[in-house]
Amino acid sequence: MTKVRCGTNFLLMEMKKIIQQFRRLVPRISDWHTERRAKRAFKRRQKNSTAKDVEVAVAAFSAMLISRMGEDTAQGLRQQNIETRSIEWRQRVRALAGLPPTVSHQPRMDELVTEIVFLMEHRDVLSSVFRALAERRVLFAGQAYYNAWYLSRALRARGWKADLLNWDENPSTQIYYHGEDFRVGAPGLTTAEECLNFYLESLYLYDVFHFSNANGMYFNVHAFRIFSENYQQHAEITLLKALGKVVVYSNNGCLDGVSQSAFAQWGGGTVCSICRWQNEPSVCSDEKNLAWGRFRNSIADFQCLLGGNRVDFNDDPRVHEVPEFYCLDPQVWDPALSIPDKMRFPAASPMTVRLYHAVGHKADRTRDDGVNIKSSHIYLPLIDKLKREGLPLELIEPTGIPNKEVRFLQMQADIFLDMLSYGWFGANAREAMMLAKPVICYIRPEWLESLREELPEYADELPIVSATPETIEEVLRDLIANPEKRREIGNRSRRFAIKWHSAEAAGKRFDEIYSRLLRGDPQLRHSKQ
Repeated sequence: MTKVRCGTNFLLMEMKKIIQQFRRLVPRISDWHTERRAKRAFKRRQKNSTAKDVEVAVAAFSAMLISRMGEDTAQGLRQQNIETRSIEWRQRVRALAGLPPTVSHQPRMDELVTEIVFLMEHRDVLSSVFRALAERRVLFAGQAYYNAWYLSRALRARGWKADLLNWDENPSTQIYYHGEDFRVGAPGLTTAEECLNFYLESLYLYDVFHFSNANGMYFNVHAFRIFSENYQQHAEITLLKALGKVVVYSNNGCLDGVSQSAFAQWGGGTVCSICRWQNEPSVCSDEKNLAWGRFRNSIADFQCLLGGNRVDFNDDPRVHEVPEFYCLDPQVWDPALSIPDKMRFPAASPMTVRLYHAVGHKADRTRDDGVNIKSSHIYLPLIDKLKREGLPLELIEPTGIPNKEVRFLQMQADIFLDMLSYGWFGANAREAMMLAKPVICYIRPEWLESLREELPEYADELPIVSATPETIEEVLRDLIANPEKRREIGNRSRRFAIKWHSAEAAGKRFDEIYSRLLRGDPQLRHSKQ
């Protein structure tokens, strides 16, 4: 006889399965309907104004705008009233496109598509007004850990309108972020119409667009698909440039605009040979990396880099060493913070030295043989060896902990262990320095000298303790045996981090960078080579 399973728990489990299946299906249905609505709207579109009509209307609006902005400037109200003028401009554009001037509370796909078509067809004429309206307004489109968040807050303190759009809908990566002003998938940015309207509204309300991360020039999937299917891939980004917007970009690593073949030449090929993604072209390949670099460089007016790697598309006068972008809040990473009881390690002997070695997404970034770019395959055997010799060591290896919480574990470490082959350091090392901790990490001499051309002070003051797989044992033994040396390096590290990587320093630097770009100064880098 077949045994029938029943009961409340079983029914709840089955209901959960059904709900999960439905949730997976809903986005696909929604995307399908969105694409159909957009395609129908593009088929129905009509030209509502001739090119001559638009030129005449734009000239009239420009004259009125210049007059009003002159009055605003005379009264000290230019920045205060710029939002009003920008909204008036969108209303005028929509009217010229044959649309109601104001977007309805629930945006309509057909109207949004008509507005897109009008902007694309008349972008050359319309750009003059967009340029005239340019002010201190920046949108950070996409997260970069927490860097853009703290930079945006610092810019606000300097009088900028600075907002952050989080378009990352992956739940597992939210632990690295510290804040956002808008989020795709949250109320107000859920439907295709809402997301597309946000993009269009941004064209009028921001003048600088700052993107980060390889393949990360992006607003949301709906804008990407609608523009790509009806024009060309990334047409929503090229429209920014056509309308006179300033585009800034922050580099995020080895595959960002650099072919695997070129990067592998650093250090004789040892770096790529230990990378989990070496043989996965969907993540890293010459073709993929260079295609991105080519597009990136065709769009960005100014690019931020830290740590050399100037080959392929990174060897460009618009690519600058800008440590300030990769910023932190010194009050968030404060060595004097009180550690919550739940994050505190059990008391250890005064002689114990705690070593901190973290690998974000460790399972995904580590090969089956334990090898990874973070050098875990070198550190872990060495630590075991030192422990067998009787050295009182504890290893801290956090993973999957929200970044705002992991700092309390970092505070209890004595030495940070970072990459021994890559050639530079990342967020973990910057956090350690801000917490006044010494960091061991290989600093590639060629990259340091490349950085020195643009920022000699940064190169001279960098407190990272450089080591290679061949020298790490000697370097680590020395720091373990010398607590005073650790404290001295830690104190220098805190001062260095505040000077170069604090949110305040970032706000000051980008106030200047953005302002000069808005004035038309390209700020090209002049190599000494």
